[in-house]
Formats: sequence, structure tokens, C-alpha cells
Amino acid sequence: MDTRQLKHFVTVAETLHFGKAAERLNMTQPPLSQSIMALEKELGDALFLRTKRNVSLTPFGEQWLFHVKSVLNSMNSLPEIADRLRKGESGQLMLSFISSAGYNILPQLVSHFRERYPAVELVLTEATTDVQTTAIINEKIDAGIIIPPADKQFPAILSYKKIMSEPLIAAVPASWLAKDRIHLTQGKLCPNMVIDSPLIIFPQQVAPSFYALVMSYYASHGAQPNIIQQAIQMQTIINLVASGIGIALVPCSLRHLARTGVVYLDLLETPPQLEVGIMWRENNNSAILQNLIKIATETE
Repeated sequence: MDTRQLKHFVTVAETLHFGKAAERLNMTQPPLSQSIMALEKELGDALFLRTKRNVSLTPFGEQWLFHVKSVLNSMNSLPEIADRLRKGESGQLMLSFISSAGYNILPQLVSHFRERYPAVELVLTEATTDVQTTAIINEKIDAGIIIPPADKQFPAILSYKKIMSEPLIAAVPASWLAKDRIHLTQGKLCPNMVIDSPLIIFPQQVAPSFYALVMSYYASHGAQPNIIQQAIQMQTIINLVASGIGIALVPCSLRHLARTGVVYLDLLETPPQLEVGIMWRENNNSAILQNLIKIATETE
């Protein structure tokens, strides 16, 4: 069967008259009758009861009519669906993000994207930059919100655009302040206090760019950090700070992660700046992806 036969069936079912149906279809009656008979033969059951004066649907025909109309309506919407897909107004996009993005760019980006493209399914997964890079290269995800390498060098297959940058601040155990283990200068944490405190940080192999940024802060003050613990999740790092074992240098937006036992303090002098951006495959020409990139970079 084909679409033409289905339209023939629906027209006869609506008019219950082969002559009127043929007229509506701009064809003669004999080919229409032959089309319906061929359809009935293929289905193995009669669609219409015919007499010299009347045409009526069989019980089978009545039930099948609903499904045929549904299929034809769906087919009629295919051009519109194709147009929406072409414009990136419908479909699916896989987006990964680093954990800290959940406290700065991600909520705003998702809100703006869903407002403009409500029919697009945005699938979100949290992952470190190294995991995202591999996933994008292997076409497992479409794009990722990452911390770029310090030299901004990427594999040739990848593209990158900056979204934002923010200063690092110190997450400090509240108990240390209560016990005067931390002293502030102008309400900020001075370098000596940072250098003298045990440090909790991401592992270098998991977040090399972030690790290098923190190391550069210590190097600029002629010091090496006393790394007491490493963890790969920002929430875990903050929980470890709350336990009192050390401090952590974290993005300023982590202030939104309220945690009993943790105080966020600005760094005295000029703090390191953490850049965040969006990465994708150079050859990915998806309209949905291009729409996301445009919205993401509008927030810079």
C-alpha cells in the first residue's frame, strides 16, 4: 500500500460515495474502485459494504480509519518537522559540563536555551574536561563546558570559544576562623595564610588546567602547596573543607554552594582568573549546536 491508496480510502470513508470521492480526488470512479479493492486484497478484509444504493464502512474499516487518519496527519506534518530540525528548533543535543559550571554559567545557559527552543531535548551530563574531550572526539556528546588548557591548544578536530572567566576564592573551614587559625587582612585572605594552610585540590591528571592555575598562584609567591587531599568533585572538595582538614581555592561562583562549616573568602591582591568555555567538534554542523553556541557566547 502507499500514501495514495490511504488517501483514497479516507476520502471514500468520509463521503461514503465513490462518485463524490472520485470527484474530490480529481479522478474517475473506476481507478478509485480498483485502488480500494487492491487495498482490501492486501489487508485481507473488506473496508466497505457496497450495494447499488449505499456504501458503508465495515466494522474493520471503521476501526482502521482512525489509524489511517493518524498516519496521514503525521505525514502531513513531516515538512514542518524537517524545517524545525533544519533550523535547530527541534531534536536533541547532548551537553556535558564541569561541576563548577553548575554554579555559574549552566543554569543561565539552560534557561535561555529552553526559553528560545522549548522543543529541543537538552541532555545534560556532568564530567571533567578530560572525559568531555574524549567523548566529543568520539561523537558521544555534541558539546562540553570545560576549562581550557593554559595554552588554548586543542586537537585539530575540536573548536572552542570562551564563555566567561571568574576569580578564584578560598573555601576555608569555619572552625579555623572561630579558633583564630586564619587571620584576615582588609577582610580578605592574605597569601601567607593560603600558603601556610593544607590544600585540597583536583588531581592534576583530571583537571590539569585548574591544577596549573592553582600552582601558578603558589609559584607567584615563591611557594609550593602542602597538598593534603585530592578529589575529583567540587562538592566533595567543599565537604572536605567543612571537615576541617584544609582549605581549597575554588571558582568565585562556588559561593552559591552553601555548606555548613565552610566560609568563602576573597584573596588579597589580584586573584587568579579561571576561564570557562564551550568545546565542540569542528565538523559538527548541527543547527541545534550552533544555536547553543550562540546563546552561550552571548553571556560572555
